[in-house]
Amino acid sequence: MTASSVLPSHTIARRAFPLVSAGLISLLPVAAVRADSEPFELPKFFATATQLPTLIAVVPGMVSVVSGQDLANRGARDLRSALALVGGVDIAPGGDAGPAGSAPGLWGLREADAFLLVVDGVPSGGAFNPALASLDLTNIDRIEVLRGAAPVMYGATSFVGVIHVIHAAAGKSSESFTLSGGTPGTASAAWDLNLPAWGKVAQSLSVNGERRSYSQDDASLQRLHALYRAAASLPIGRVRFDLELTALHQSPYSPHPREGSALTTRFPLDANVNPRDARQDLNRGQFNAGLEHNTSFGQWTTTVSLARTTQQNTRGYLRPDFAVDGVTINADGFRQKVGTTDVYVNSFLSWAIDPTLQAALGADLLSGHGRQTSQNFEYAVFPNSSHRPDSHSIHTDEFTSLEDTRNFSGLYSELQWTPSDRSHLVAGLRLNHTTESRTGSVRDDTGALIDGGNDHLTKTRLAGSVGGTFTLWKDGTDYVNAFSDYRDTYKPAAIDFGPEAEGEILKPETAQSWQLGFRGSANEGRLTWEASYFNMRFENLVIRENIGGLPALANAGKERFKGYEFETSYALSGDLRVSVSYAWHDARFTDYARLRPDNSIQQLAGKRLELSPQTLAALGLVYSPTLGPIASLTWTHLGSQFLNKGNSSVLPAYATLAAGVGYRTKSWTGRLDGTNLTDRRDPAAESEIGDAQFYRLPGRTILLSVTRPL
Repeated sequence: MTASSVLPSHTIARRAFPLVSAGLISLLPVAAVRADSEPFELPKFFATATQLPTLIAVVPGMVSVVSGQDLANRGARDLRSALALVGGVDIAPGGDAGPAGSAPGLWGLREADAFLLVVDGVPSGGAFNPALASLDLTNIDRIEVLRGAAPVMYGATSFVGVIHVIHAAAGKSSESFTLSGGTPGTASAAWDLNLPAWGKVAQSLSVNGERRSYSQDDASLQRLHALYRAAASLPIGRVRFDLELTALHQSPYSPHPREGSALTTRFPLDANVNPRDARQDLNRGQFNAGLEHNTSFGQWTTTVSLARTTQQNTRGYLRPDFAVDGVTINADGFRQKVGTTDVYVNSFLSWAIDPTLQAALGADLLSGHGRQTSQNFEYAVFPNSSHRPDSHSIHTDEFTSLEDTRNFSGLYSELQWTPSDRSHLVAGLRLNHTTESRTGSVRDDTGALIDGGNDHLTKTRLAGSVGGTFTLWKDGTDYVNAFSDYRDTYKPAAIDFGPEAEGEILKPETAQSWQLGFRGSANEGRLTWEASYFNMRFENLVIRENIGGLPALANAGKERFKGYEFETSYALSGDLRVSVSYAWHDARFTDYARLRPDNSIQQLAGKRLELSPQTLAALGLVYSPTLGPIASLTWTHLGSQFLNKGNSSVLPAYATLAAGVGYRTKSWTGRLDGTNLTDRRDPAAESEIGDAQFYRLPGRTILLSVTRPL
């Protein structure tokens, strides 16, 4: 079976596509008749790009906002579905973090730490990697997506973009109860409510749980999640508190090995070679507190966050050139415990110098401490999943441990100047100071130390950005704006707490980028559009390499990322909306002399990065009146990609389809939603542990849900 193969059951989806499309098109006359309904309203402010609230129209950079209502209208329940229509963004489901994880790609780069995940104003995952597996999209107010780095606001944490998930504020919950069930083996329940006010304290609570199975053999997850939010206006200012708890239990699936220029046919589709007791269990607790206080100098805002995550993992991966007899050792596995503690503190003062000039001055700290201990072993398994051993029945060959402490601190300032109603300028500067200490050890089965080391790195560096927006045309609420920006940032090298014990700290990653673009609004906001060109020079990108026959992280010399992105949305009425996006990305190595396993040198200059589609496109149709029938359709296209750094293994272009239909009354809403209706099983994310192995798209899912307002 080839990488681009489609299972025979695609026939149903192929027939469903024209039916759903025809149904939506048939609603166009209805939409035209209802053209006098209320105009579509976009959020006015964008909270992710700067410390100062900025009108979306004048943000100097490509930005997108997806409302919680839009997620509900499309039946989107995960990050991939939520951002399916955002121009240039591709979210691969799953990965080494398990079925609940994902691997976002922005600006043509799909690396776990190249982007920043922010949840309710706090970097999620802290100083380590984005906490995607525990991300919950229940009771969402909106999701903001910023292309490129945020070097002033969040410091040394991102390069290609920021995804900011914002839940409904305390006391502003949608107040609903949802039950869902579907195939394969999926059931969930979610309860969102506003608690009675406690004096001046507004409160809300979201509780949800789910069980989900996957087409991949034996893969499943069970999740419980709760978010309590409280806020009050007190004499000292506006105070807010959040407490979030997540318990996630996963049975992981296996990546599909590549042999030569294609995925191997010796590994059956959906086979699972993990040990029989494989798991990826995660427990996470996070507490946030904030204070906004008006002083004689301006508004003083402080945010404090503390998060603790514990994980227990049991995994296994096939070796290159694996044997198939079930007797010869052909796989490596590990049992592992990982614990991380994240602290985030941000405090800044913002004030108006005059009616045209605003300023912010602040300091922040992002601190993380993590430790992993692993028991590594080797075993024999049939590639078709039969006779998988229990990990506790296998002899442990080595014991590894790794401990890392890193602190990202910074002083920053920002200015926003609006010299006229046609121009808006933003400039920011940040002084970063980062420190990191790491210790690793490897012991054999007798306890003797056979490898290890420690390292320490301190770096102080300036980072910053400057940008501007100019109004080319304006008529009432309609406008056409031009924008441009330049950003310079860096980030300490990633650490993934895998089963190895890499005591060496790699070189920090650095990047300089610029953007030029246009955005506009017409017909009282019914039509919105945005287009941009970007160019980024990258150095010391951290990638996974096979070093000495073992997976390890390495710096990858120099790269260049460039391309253009476009997205538009048009409300034919208040009920029917069509969205279109298109992007062209060119992500290439410019200088990387790579050491092959046979110790020869391979120069990758001019080669495209792996799993970086050169073209991305999406089309969305949503019909969502207040009452009556509702429907949605989302089509996404990914251009051809490469499955290796030498660009000899090609993954052809492919498309996926999601659709939903339902009915809405005053007392309930029922929906039937399907994702990956064409049942594509293409490679979507590359493993960073298994050498040249790829996680495929999960198969088709169908979900029936009923939501009742409270």
